[in-house]
Amino acid sequence: MFKKMYKKSIAVILAAALSMSLAACGGKSKDSDSGSAESVTAAAETGTDEEKSVESAASAEAETEAESEAKKEAKTVEASTASGGALAVTDLFTERDLTQEADLSDAQTLKLESGKDTTISAAGVYVITGSAENATVIVDAGDDDKVQLVLDGVTITNSDSPAIYVKNADKVFVTTTDSTSTLTVNGTFTADGDTNTDAVIFSKDDLTLNGVGTLVISSTDNGISGKDDLKITGGTIEISCTDAAIEANDSIRIADGIITINACNDGLHAENDDDDSLGYIYICGGHLAINAEDDGIHGTTVVQIDGGDLDIIAAEGIEGTYVQVNGGTVDITASDDGINAANKSSAYSIAAEFNGGEVTIDMAQGDTDGVDSNGNLTITGGTVSVNGQSAFDYDGELSWTGGTILVNGEEVTEIESQMFGPGGGMGGPGGGKFEGEGGREGLPADGQFPGNFPDGDFNGEFPEDFDGEMPQKPSERKQK
Repeated sequence: MFKKMYKKSIAVILAAALSMSLAACGGKSKDSDSGSAESVTAAAETGTDEEKSVESAASAEAETEAESEAKKEAKTVEASTASGGALAVTDLFTERDLTQEADLSDAQTLKLESGKDTTISAAGVYVITGSAENATVIVDAGDDDKVQLVLDGVTITNSDSPAIYVKNADKVFVTTTDSTSTLTVNGTFTADGDTNTDAVIFSKDDLTLNGVGTLVISSTDNGISGKDDLKITGGTIEISCTDAAIEANDSIRIADGIITINACNDGLHAENDDDDSLGYIYICGGHLAINAEDDGIHGTTVVQIDGGDLDIIAAEGIEGTYVQVNGGTVDITASDDGINAANKSSAYSIAAEFNGGEVTIDMAQGDTDGVDSNGNLTITGGTVSVNGQSAFDYDGELSWTGGTILVNGEEVTEIESQMFGPGGGMGGPGGGKFEGEGGREGLPADGQFPGNFPDGDFNGEFPEDFDGEMPQKPSERKQK
């Protein structure tokens, strides 16, 4: 699968070089990232905060105005407004988020030195260069300051602290030039007072990663951690780590880029311990290859996929309270559940929903489910193909009004569920249920059924001579 993803990545890079613009998704806001230049203390100067991509002064002098405009257009990911999804996505990305080259007209260049931190304390654009060991780029600016860090072939290797540490700002952009930057933490992270700085890029405030180059991150803990919203709209990002590759408290939003995650515990993880109405993941573009030991994608509230190419190898492919696929191509290889809608948040109903796109799930043998919803299962469009012993397991109601379902390579006209569920599951909407004590309606508290149910197809009604014996083969338990 990873070979396939790399082939796709090469094709995308070539297409981007030839095309005038890149299409993405999600609405954009033009004004929320604009700001004025401010003075800088400690190793930096003033910088403007405009929202249009420009070439360097040297390059601009050798170009006609039309050529310059064409290049600027090609370096901006264009966004369109999606609607009808679980999330309101109209203003998820600003124009500056989607612009892949920084305005360098008033930028300050900062060269790294080993054993010395570089502190930026005011708004502006800063080009970071050089190689250093045990050095951290620290952003400690004002609450309203927007800071853009332009990584120009940077190498940072630290033993116990982040390579980039955002202590305070309104928002920080980490933008790559047409180069490769490598950030590594190879020892045990140490806390900064009460702050557990446990990622190579660690931000307490909003963070956007974009650009036209490559960023390689290696970590003994997390790769990228944002305590507010974290966005990725461009560039190539490669992460190896022991915990979460990309994590955020409030949201992870991906519009474009080539993201490769290898051998981390979780791929994408959004969770807010203080507010279970936050912690969502929105993907509307890009190419993601995720190899994770636990969850490929984990969102406390909503995981919404409107586009992009996703290739996931994990114990559990995608997990959230409300998992919705509206577009894109999703390939999952899982050893637990392919897609799991579970009770992670009190703010959303539990559901797995498919309205478009192409989803392929390959399941390992054993007690595994391709799509496991502890609530409802809704299918209105797209294609869902599951290869495994148990394709679907849902506890709520089934609504199937469109789309194509394939199980082990064959198109099906009915969906089998492997579990009982109130008003759904094997009985289907309005079907029968087991009247046991305790627990969820229709299921005993201990999850066990006494005795056995007569062999044969279950048609939504219990026979009068029901003796409690369940069918022994999952294929005999059908949703009619």
